[in-house]
Amino acid sequence: MKRRHFIKASLATGGMAAFPGLILGAANRLRVGSDVAAITSNGGETTLARGLIRDFADSLNGPLLLPGTDGYDAARALWNGMFDRKPALIAECSGAADVVHAVNFARENNLLLAVRGGGHSIAGKSACEGGLMISLKRMNGVRVDRQRRRARVAGGAVLRDLDHETIALGLATTSGTVSHTGAGGLTLGGGIGRLCRQHGLTSDNLISADIVTADGRYLRASEQENAELFWGLRGGGGNFGVATSFEYQLHPFANEVLGGVILHPLERASEVLKFVNDFSRQAHRELSLSANLLAMPNGRGFVSISATYSGDLRKGERHLAPLINYGKPIRMGLQRTLYSRLQVSNDRVLAYGRKYYMKSGFVPEISAGFANELVQRLEPSSQREMVIVLTQLGGAIRDLPDDATAYAHRYGEFDLMVGAAWDDPGHSQDNVAWGRDYFGAVQEYTEGFYTNSLMDESATHINANYRGNYPRLLALKNTWDPHNLFRLNANIAPTAGAGEVTQGAG
Repeated sequence: MKRRHFIKASLATGGMAAFPGLILGAANRLRVGSDVAAITSNGGETTLARGLIRDFADSLNGPLLLPGTDGYDAARALWNGMFDRKPALIAECSGAADVVHAVNFARENNLLLAVRGGGHSIAGKSACEGGLMISLKRMNGVRVDRQRRRARVAGGAVLRDLDHETIALGLATTSGTVSHTGAGGLTLGGGIGRLCRQHGLTSDNLISADIVTADGRYLRASEQENAELFWGLRGGGGNFGVATSFEYQLHPFANEVLGGVILHPLERASEVLKFVNDFSRQAHRELSLSANLLAMPNGRGFVSISATYSGDLRKGERHLAPLINYGKPIRMGLQRTLYSRLQVSNDRVLAYGRKYYMKSGFVPEISAGFANELVQRLEPSSQREMVIVLTQLGGAIRDLPDDATAYAHRYGEFDLMVGAAWDDPGHSQDNVAWGRDYFGAVQEYTEGFYTNSLMDESATHINANYRGNYPRLLALKNTWDPHNLFRLNANIAPTAGAGEVTQGAG
């Protein structure tokens, strides 16, 4: 990239200078010994001249990493260790200006492009083989406005960054249940967590987002600016650009909650699932509830009930009395505790770098037939840890209609997640086959899937999953990314010829 192009792009980004930590024009001295082979957006091969790469590196404030350079392997590592993808280039962006230059470089050179926030894409789409990977992990700042109850969160921040800054000030918003999840990816796909029944999805609490679009523009999207794009960002995934920061609405929040896990023997799983289904029908909004089937490699298995009550604790103790008094649990772990402690409680179970296969589906109820099917098919194996999670939804999620945002699944009562985890790569093929077979056997009970749990769904299933919002999302894709630069996501392929029709729209 030539210096005059760099200066022109910097001026075009205007308001980016207000974002903390943004420094334009710092040189990035990179030794490039030869031209670099790369993969194009349509899967073809290309060669990037070393001079071109040096110019690109010089336009960035953050480092540009190539295979063999220090930090390259750490930068490309993903949460799901089943994927070992090697980008030709990794741009570790230090701010929105770097993102602009990286997007322009990918577009101008027709490169396959991946965007990494927290690297938590279940399907490994945060990295690409042979293309350009835009990494936002250096952009992880969180700034809280306590009086206005708002948080401005950089695109590479993870949930522990958000929780750390907000909870200490007596504030919170809905975030996920694994603290090393990227806040950006969670938000763009909807955002289910311990507070969603009380305060809605993470995306429902989004006030604005800063985004770099496929043509290199840096925009603010909100109800007042680029409102249609803002609609699409809340559930449409990464289809429309690179979100460099998010502004969230926060809520008054006391860190102390009533929460934990109750373990029951696996042989009582069908009964426990029925109890959870019945109890969930009268659950308070302040209650986050899930039923979980676990089968371990050592042959042991459990059914557990996870609960977090985030309202008045005395009221919560009365409300959860049936749950506490139900059956004869192996372990009663429900107690007064800290929400911040619960937010990191799954980090080791779902550790970074293990191998995972997961499938998701929304279900209207845990019927007897469905429960029996889930239990009977769960057979312990020495090759994997298996977990079946049924997370209750509803509550504040249903306060909005299905077309209020791009998230189209407000009807679901539970989110079913079928998962396997393992370490030995030699078991990957068998474990993936198990996951597909298990989910396939119960899929008839589901309708649609959680976008953030995308694994190996077909393009047809992805399009159908957006339900009635798909035509509107397709129009947005045709406007903002007509050549499908941002395709490594729950992809909405633009209409053929959209680039000629909508070039310069927006």
